[in-house]
Amino acid sequence: MRLKTFELKAKAAAAEGGEHIFGSADTGSHACYMIYGMLKPGETGRRIRPGAGHEEMVLAVVGSLEVSGDYTGMLPEGSAFHLIGEETCYLANTGEKDAVYVLAGGHSDGGHH
Repeated sequence: MRLKTFELKAKAAAAEGGEHIFGSADTGSHACYMIYGMLKPGETGRRIRPGAGHEEMVLAVVGSLEVSGDYTGMLPEGSAFHLIGEETCYLANTGEKDAVYVLAGGHSDGGHH
């Protein structure tokens, strides 16, 4: 079977909110999703909140991100953290170059649609 790929970077760059969700519209599955996000230098306030019945892992792919909200601190490039349900954090790019992050999410126990 031939590998089916999905372009995420260009879609995130073109999106008003700087994110593209790779999920059920692409895969036909509601079990999991991934978000490719970009933050411009100096951009702040990108809200990250899985929502009831969901969990997300946040990975800083390019650049380090400042995290505030339920958890605070710096998220170094190549590092990740985990959010559950209504836990909410905000990302900021305090660097001089575009930052890229990836969220991997899915359903918590009992949180299926």
